[in-house]
Amino acid sequence: MNPPVYRPLVDLSTMEERHIILTYRLDRATIHELCAQLEPDLMSPIRQPTGIPPLVQVLSVLHFLASGSFQTTVAISSGMSQRMFSKVLSRVLSALMKYMRSYIIFPEVGDLATVKGDFYALGHIPNIIGATDGTHVALVPPKESEQVYRTRKSYHSMNVQVVCLADQYISHVNAKFPGSVHDAYVMRNSSIPYVMEQLQRHRLWLIGDSGYPNLSWLLTPVRNPRTRAEERYNEAHGRTRRIIERTLKARFRCLHMTGGSLMYSPKKVCHIIVACCMLHNLALRPQVPFLQEDGPDGGVVAAVEPVESEEEEDNGDDTDNRDTVIKQYFQ
Repeated sequence: MNPPVYRPLVDLSTMEERHIILTYRLDRATIHELCAQLEPDLMSPIRQPTGIPPLVQVLSVLHFLASGSFQTTVAISSGMSQRMFSKVLSRVLSALMKYMRSYIIFPEVGDLATVKGDFYALGHIPNIIGATDGTHVALVPPKESEQVYRTRKSYHSMNVQVVCLADQYISHVNAKFPGSVHDAYVMRNSSIPYVMEQLQRHRLWLIGDSGYPNLSWLLTPVRNPRTRAEERYNEAHGRTRRIIERTLKARFRCLHMTGGSLMYSPKKVCHIIVACCMLHNLALRPQVPFLQEDGPDGGVVAAVEPVESEEEEDNGDDTDNRDTVIKQYFQ
């Protein structure tokens, strides 16, 4: 018996560009570029026994990531069952993960002057090369170790660390830690401390909120400003760090709690998060506009919930660098 053949229920060539971007978060040309890149991995070894062309697979997954709705995805793709879509999702995610290091790249030394200049334009703090924050992405917890995924708000999640540039390009993502883990722990156990320590001779910094300790390479706000200079620094810090909050209002509603928790294993949820970051960066290349349907409040919904700051003890802070910045630039 021959397997069913799935054909697209949509024709990209007949769709308006705005509708394509609204539905898939990428423009027509970028979708075709992505399909061409992933096609070798999406073709089954024996002439596609599933009968699902790469374009159908990619469109189905893009729409799921954009909308968070499996039912809508089925309607717009090819009438495939939920079981079949789950296989397609795994296949597309696996293909995307092979290219992760090509899509999410920390700035090279030769690019740092431009990166610093872009950040300086935001808040007039020198030598910033990234803004970092944590965010929760809700998931249905696994039966084992359920408690480690439980947040302080009593739902279950992955605690995701993101670093972005001034143009909202995501330069780092760490999506492997459960929701009960503190932001500072996620940071300490990521590659960022090593990378930033290697750059210390250049006096470069990341900028983050008070959920992190102030470090030799990480600038945080002054918790209780006592001088006008400290207040000016905090104001500049807020203007600069705001870019990561806007970046976390991502294009992909599958990460948003209003769509419900992701009903996949933690590993698969991690892959979904990383894939959304990759596709966000891909959309920035041709400067695809951020179009999104109105959320429940009538406006654009945030794609992820920012982690509520839990301040670390002052004893962990190394404030010398921050004091120097305040003295030199905000007195």
